[in-house]
Amino acid sequence: MDLPVRMLLLLVVALCQPTMQLTFRNKFAESNRQSTVNYDASPHNTRYKYEIKTFDVRVDHFSFAVQDTFKLRYLVNDTWRKTEDAPIFFYTGNEGRIEVFAENTGFLWEIAPQFDALVIFAEHRYYGESLPYGNRSFADPRHLGYLTSQQALADYVELIGYLRSKREYNRSPVIVFGGSYGGMLSAWMRMKYPHIVQGAIAASAPILQFTDIVTCEAFARITTSDFRASNPTCPQLIRKAWSTITEVTSNDEGKKWLSNNWKLCEPLKTAEHVQTLKDFLQEVYINLAMVNYPYETNFLAPLPGNPINVFCQHLTNSSLTGKPLLSTLYRAISVYTNYTGQASCISTKNAAPDLGDQGWDYQACTEMVMPMCTDGVNDMFEPAEWNFKEYNNTCFKKYSVSSQPYLACQQFGCKNLNTVTNINFSNGLLDPWASGGVLRNLSSSAVAILIPDAAHHLDLRESNSNDSYNVIVTRKFHRYSIKKWIAEYRQNF
Repeated sequence: MDLPVRMLLLLVVALCQPTMQLTFRNKFAESNRQSTVNYDASPHNTRYKYEIKTFDVRVDHFSFAVQDTFKLRYLVNDTWRKTEDAPIFFYTGNEGRIEVFAENTGFLWEIAPQFDALVIFAEHRYYGESLPYGNRSFADPRHLGYLTSQQALADYVELIGYLRSKREYNRSPVIVFGGSYGGMLSAWMRMKYPHIVQGAIAASAPILQFTDIVTCEAFARITTSDFRASNPTCPQLIRKAWSTITEVTSNDEGKKWLSNNWKLCEPLKTAEHVQTLKDFLQEVYINLAMVNYPYETNFLAPLPGNPINVFCQHLTNSSLTGKPLLSTLYRAISVYTNYTGQASCISTKNAAPDLGDQGWDYQACTEMVMPMCTDGVNDMFEPAEWNFKEYNNTCFKKYSVSSQPYLACQQFGCKNLNTVTNINFSNGLLDPWASGGVLRNLSSSAVAILIPDAAHHLDLRESNSNDSYNVIVTRKFHRYSIKKWIAEYRQNF
């Protein structure tokens, strides 16, 4: 059997089951859009080489009232281009510094030489150093209001237009890549701007994780199933620990004991501090499920291979209660917070401080409203209902904005997506975000690839000897699809 056909059967038929295992503006005139180049090479401790450049874009692409511009950063490597009209591999940057995603998207770097491609990693506005109003970007709602996915996509369209305005790239096909929110942007790029983008690799892209589309408890249940698969006792003890934390910290002595025993950088003084700790723990458990990769990584935090297994090795005694349970849980938590052994204390302010995702909370309050709830029975978390009114009130107090829970689906579509073409939607079924992923084929060329033994966008990471057969075949199918999309573009052109 022909290799592409065999791969298609393996991925689209065998893996894409109906149930889840259970989360233009026209171009500016050339004179107004010159790219500002920073010729400093990428940092020496990076695996991949690129130049850092900036590009002037408008703050508001959709009105004529605001004429402000800012410099959008992007990373570029053009060492593999051999002919004119080489493909452009364009990573649609997501919520964080673009270098983080460039370092953790090895698949794109690995296949670029095969296609003689120009590599571009574009930073998302309001993240990293792409701040429209500098240090004032987050200080005023009038400045922060331009942080939207629609504006970000328009930034990328402008940048692609600039790249293709150069003679050597005038007829270059563009393939976009992205993981997680970046995967959502890649999918939406192809859906909204098919005349600009020829195809998209959208890995772990929860484009359906919105109101009335996905049940709010699905995300937590997938997270719990990951821990249960490692050891059934592990999620049971995690569930028990919530009330234990409440009981132990009900007085000042208990707060002091937990602060000292867990070596907290911010000692517990109030009930609000205890809630902050619980929120931090929830984030840690979710992050462990997201990056449950089969080898050591340093994405959200330095972690061992199969980190949930290492974590759950500490939580095997179902009889643990009280302070002994919390002492044991601390040793498990240290797998995430101090795997390198270099941390002197645990900071509960942010479970992924190196990502640089300051603006995401605002996006979650405005357009990226993703309902989530827990019941403490079918999952390992404290019970928490989804209450949109309360959620919206909290957001309004923070940012003076009202949440729009249906905006994403209105802008990009969540139902009736059968007209979508040339997108690979890949989802690892260990990933909580698979709950909002595309798990069925949308059309003959917009396919769902389910990877049973993979976590969050593992298929976009660099090749590793511990990769499973499913991940290896998924990457082969991505390459096959990219080759096909490029051939179709050149034939139609």
